[in-house]
Amino acid sequence: MEKIFKGRVVTPGTAKLKALVSHEGFNTLASYKNCKEGKNICTDQNNRDLYGKSTVGVALCLPQTIGSTTGGMVLYNAACTNCAPGALLFSKTIDSLAAAGAILASVWTDTKMPTIDNLGDEFLNYVKDDMDIEIYEDGTVKVIG
Repeated sequence: MEKIFKGRVVTPGTAKLKALVSHEGFNTLASYKNCKEGKNICTDQNNRDLYGKSTVGVALCLPQTIGSTTGGMVLYNAACTNCAPGALLFSKTIDSLAAAGAILASVWTDTKMPTIDNLGDEFLNYVKDDMDIEIYEDGTVKVIG
């Protein structure tokens, strides 16, 4: 079974990834404290959905980011060290700091991290960890599972 959602493209790209879902805000600084070349286990113990899970190379499905004003640079640094998610998929409108990090990563690194926002609450209620996600250039997100 599959379901299709349409959002707004923040950084373009296509990808086929596994979903990792957080129903809570994603604190980038708290989640990337131990980011090392190619590896990151979420260290934000306040995020029950993600704590202790790898955030590298997945379609990170979340409502929004929260926390520090360094959030954008944390995402950019994650891209520089091959620790970034494969995609960022927001149910709500992306904040300016996360958008800046995603845009800087797409412009200044070779990392492909398609970022789409405004996918809606139905998206976040439907998608589950390890579901297959297909992302298209026009902001279409197909959830298969």
